[in-house]
This record gives sequence, structure tokens and C-alpha cells, in this order.
Amino acid sequence: MVIAALIGDIVFMKRRKFTLLSLYGLGGLAASCTTAQKQPSSIPNANAEKPLKIWWQEGFYPEEIDALKRVIDQWKAQSDVEVELSIIPQKDILASLDRALATGGDDIPDIFYSGSADLTTIPRLAWDGELADVSDVIQPIEKYYTSNVLDGVNYQNKTAGARSYYAVPLMQSAIHIHYWEDLLINAVGERRTTIPKDWRAFWDFWQTVHATLQANQGSDIYSVGMPMSLSLDTYNNFEQFLEAHNVAVLDESGNLAIANANRDAFVNAIEDYARFFKNGTVPPDAVDWDNTGNNVSLLSRKSLMTVNHTLSAPGSQRSDDETYYEKLATVKWPTKPDGSPMRYVIEIKQAVILGRSTQQKLAKDFLGFLAQPQNLSAYTKGAQGRYLPVMPELFDDPFWNDKRDTHISVAVEQLQNTRPAYQALNPAYGEVAAQNVWGQIMNKIALGELDSSSAADEAIATIQTIFDDWQ
Repeated sequence: MVIAALIGDIVFMKRRKFTLLSLYGLGGLAASCTTAQKQPSSIPNANAEKPLKIWWQEGFYPEEIDALKRVIDQWKAQSDVEVELSIIPQKDILASLDRALATGGDDIPDIFYSGSADLTTIPRLAWDGELADVSDVIQPIEKYYTSNVLDGVNYQNKTAGARSYYAVPLMQSAIHIHYWEDLLINAVGERRTTIPKDWRAFWDFWQTVHATLQANQGSDIYSVGMPMSLSLDTYNNFEQFLEAHNVAVLDESGNLAIANANRDAFVNAIEDYARFFKNGTVPPDAVDWDNTGNNVSLLSRKSLMTVNHTLSAPGSQRSDDETYYEKLATVKWPTKPDGSPMRYVIEIKQAVILGRSTQQKLAKDFLGFLAQPQNLSAYTKGAQGRYLPVMPELFDDPFWNDKRDTHISVAVEQLQNTRPAYQALNPAYGEVAAQNVWGQIMNKIALGELDSSSAADEAIATIQTIFDDWQ
């Protein structure tokens, strides 16, 4: 299968049902979907003369946008309001919003959704007072969410001088490890049951099998698909390595905590991440990967395993049962280096209402409708399992309960021990992601411009400057 075809698989998936293990341990939030059925909207007809303007990131699969459009049609039928829906590619949508906010006027959407905005853009917009407070949307459905999910949309606003809800949670994701089980068995002589579960042995395992893998499969395949580029995948993956090494970049109050006191642990985390590339077990072009690079390398079987912050790689293969269920696998992260259970950094995919919108009442009504459990369930399933539900009761749907499926069952299990991304604690951290500080230092290490110690110093200095300049 050629790379172009694989990318096509990612974007144009055929619909196929699948199911996974139930979610346990996220608190007693389960409730009947029917009890949350929103009553028909009573929006004044005067607002109906101007359409509700929605900007939405293009989905990885057609089914995601199809599901969104069905929810929009249902809302339009009961509200008698027209909707102007713009589907914008991932690579363009954040820049489009920045231009709209700079020019002002009718260019600004009422509702905005981007899959990466929670890391870079939303915290800054909330801080600057550019977003509408959506507490009145969250309050009626608050009981359906977990506390970590709600923490992920509770942002600081410098104008209001307080925190509040400035986004509506839609989906969530953590960091996943995917690999080819058939290659592990046939080319290396190992299998899922022989993969170690403690940190050092786990990662040494993938390095050790590299020589055998190349001896049997050729020199163009590598055992570890770890990005070393300026992609957000590098940022996301290293965030999880920092968590593994118990390196707190921020404290619980959102203050900068990385300094001389934990510098050694920070250097160790950098060295731990970069060692795969330095040891020659990562494809050389990992220095140039974009946000699809690690997926393409895995799916074209140029990498035995990779780390990714969504389930998009296995999700792209769901139309092929043999590949999805038997050849491609997802394995749980090992324990932390100190032996404690891994805690996972979750990203909350969220929609916002722009503060300069003249249609805020309409926008809130729509987001309240979309966030009803039955509607959010339909939309999340439309994303084909790339992201996971933010409401525990939604995992009762058979879609998530196929015991054969290692991908979603492992992903669901990982949700039992999580923390929100740092952006929820301090909006300045969104700039750390926007500048991709982790991608910058890893790329320089790969290019021979920094060692781990100097990379730590550069990162600390950059982050300190970001926090000093934040206002």
C-alpha cells in the first residue's frame, strides 16, 4: 500500500461499527440520556434573520462532519434559525481565526472549533476576554462530565479577574502507543505478552528489537517512530515523558515550577526521549515530520511502533478487520520510572463562542443542544473513535465495547488516571505549545545543535521569558 493511499484511508474512511470495553472508575456520573433531553428552543424570531455562523475544523473522517450536520439540522428544525457552516482544514483554521479577529466585523464566527485550539489558542482568547462565558451552557449538564474534563475548560480571564467556563467539552484524548503485532511476531520473534511493563525495560525492548527487525525486513524500517520535528506530536509526546519522569513544569496554582530544583529530572526526561533518535532506531526523516508524519511512517510500515495523541492511526484501518483487529495493536504505557502507575495528560476538545459575536444567545442554545448526551454521543461516534467521549455514560454504547479491540479498550483504561493539560492552569502555557518549545529543542538535538543539558537550559529560559512577558 503506498503512502498516498494510506493518507487517503485516514481522510476517507468507510463507516463500520465496532465496540470496546466499558469505562469504570470515573465517578458516579452515569445518568439516563433521556433525562437530559433539551426542550424545544424558544429563541426569538428576530434573531432568525441573521444566520448562526459556525467555523468547524475539517474532520479526519467524513462521518464526523456528517454527524455534526445531522445535529445542526435537528437544531434548525426546532429553532427556525439558519446556520452558516464553514468546514476549514486543520492547517488553516487557527490562522483564519486570527485574521478574522484582527480585521473584526462580520468576519468573526459565532462558534469556533479546532482540534488543536485547546493547546494554543483558547487559553489566550479566554485570558484576553475574547470568549463568551458559557457557564449557563455547562450548568444544566455539569453532572454528566468528570471533574478533570470540566477543569480542562475552566480558564482565567484577566478582565473579569476570575476563572469561569469559556468552552464546552466535546471529546477527549490521551497519548497512545501503537505497533504492528504481526511484524513483532514474524520479524522479531516477540509478541504482545512479551512486551515489558516497567519503564526502562519497555523502552529498551523497542530499541533492542531494531537490529533483528532490520535484518529480517530491510534497512528502511525502524523500530521506534518518535517524532523529532516541529510538529505538535513532538510537543504532546514529550509532555507525557515529562509526566512519566514526574517533572512538574507548573505547580497546582499554575506557577512556573521548572527550575534548578528539578533540572536533573528534566534533563533525564529529555535524554530519555531523544535517545531513540540518537541510537539510530528512529527514521531519519522524523526531524521533518508534520502532524501526520508519525502516522504515515507507522501505516506504511516504516516504523514498528509510534506514539500519538489520538487514535487516528488505527481508526484509519477500521474498514479492514484483519489489519484493525489482528495486525495493528495498541499497548498500554508502562509504569513510570519510579514504578508508580502512569498518569495521562488529557486534551479536551472544545467549542467556544466568540466574545464579539452578536449571536451569543443563539450560539449558546446550539452548543447546549449539541452537548446533550444523545447528540454528543452521535458526534463522538462520527469521529470514528479518533477521540473518546467526555461523559462516562456514553461509554455504555456498544460502539465502545468490543473486547477484541485493543485500541479503544486500552485508551479507555488509560482514562482512569488523568490530569488536564497545563493550559487550564495558566494561559501562558498555551504559548509554550504555540512556540512548540519541546519540538524546538528535540529538533535541535536531532540536528546535533544541542545536547540534553543545553536543551534543558534553552527550554527553561524560553519558558521563563514567555511567563515573564505574559500579560
